[in-house]
Amino acid sequence: MFKWYRQVSSLERKTFWACFSGWGLDALDVQMFTLAIPTIIAVFGIDKTQAGLISGVTLVASSLGGWVAGTLSDRIGRVRTLQITILWFSVFTFLCGFAQSFPQLIFLKALQGFGFGGEWAAGAVLMAETIRSERRGKVMATVQSAWAVGWGASVIFYTALFYFLPPETALRAMFMIGLVPALLVVYVRRSIPEPEKRAVPQSSGEKIPLVGIFAPEVLKTTILGALLGMGAHGGYYALMTWLPTYLKTERHLSVLSTGGYLAVIIVAFWFGCMASATLIDRIGRRRNVALFAICCTITVCMYLLLPLSDTEMLFLGFPLGFFAAGIPASLGALFNELYPAHIRGTGVGFCYNFGRIASAGFPVLVGYMSKSMPLGQAIGIDAGIAYGIVVLTIMFLPETTGRSLN
Repeated sequence: MFKWYRQVSSLERKTFWACFSGWGLDALDVQMFTLAIPTIIAVFGIDKTQAGLISGVTLVASSLGGWVAGTLSDRIGRVRTLQITILWFSVFTFLCGFAQSFPQLIFLKALQGFGFGGEWAAGAVLMAETIRSERRGKVMATVQSAWAVGWGASVIFYTALFYFLPPETALRAMFMIGLVPALLVVYVRRSIPEPEKRAVPQSSGEKIPLVGIFAPEVLKTTILGALLGMGAHGGYYALMTWLPTYLKTERHLSVLSTGGYLAVIIVAFWFGCMASATLIDRIGRRRNVALFAICCTITVCMYLLLPLSDTEMLFLGFPLGFFAAGIPASLGALFNELYPAHIRGTGVGFCYNFGRIASAGFPVLVGYMSKSMPLGQAIGIDAGIAYGIVVLTIMFLPETTGRSLN
């Protein structure tokens, strides 16, 4: 599975670890919010719809950040943009710990999201352009597995802090831990050069058109990529934003039990990324995405819509996390291979992050629907629709396996 790691160059390894670390630390910051939703509702005196609104606003801001950062990486370089975005989301995650009201929290979360979306766009293009084409799918999917590592770390922090500290103190401490990713900038600055073939000309004065991804020859690709991003993000965020709250408030699990159930899903998510890494270069991007999307739709419906016991839910959590991982693990390679170099950062940033804008309504809708139906049912319906969009969209995109990034 990791044979490729011994065969790549020192630069490819350093770039891999920079992107892997950045994505894992992103997950640490973002997943802290989903774990803390019940406490946020209590501390700030808001309802579930307002809590969903925080998530929705963060996703919209991250979408804008991803598009802007993708375009910026085409102008000033991938590495420099990566450093800026890491610092940005780290600082604003930390500042969320000082919010005293709902408006302050939603404002700071929006700024955090702007940097978070930008970091993925810059890092994904940097990794794709650094690694050789025959290993691109495998390596990009492995980078995606860092999300499980960061997610797992957030659950550990959540379990420890909420077990030993009063809820409000633990909540603020979780946000303040978000400053840690800023240290990654030191490593990136010292170790990662700009990809030589993609370095931005210093004297040509050439400008990268922001609207280049809407040119006639790539317009269909951009529309389909955006819809794919919407389905992939909509399913994930509808499910993972509200799952900790569902386990705690409707299944009545304790903090320690909730952490245990989530641990199963997180470990499975990592294995799902590794399975996707193994399959994506063998069966192709389209088949890989379709396979995981269909399996994920079935599993989500079973997990949330059937009358399962706590033990059955624990065991079903593994396929839930496993299949949820395969779709995002495929997007990094696929989106990069859809666009030429001069608009690649813009295209990747737009498709991936437009999906976030469009998917921002899913967590909000779950919160709204839960007023008239059980929360688990609302999550299951929304996530099922989103993953269905993935299955339909991927049928109309070209197969890009082995495509050279020129």
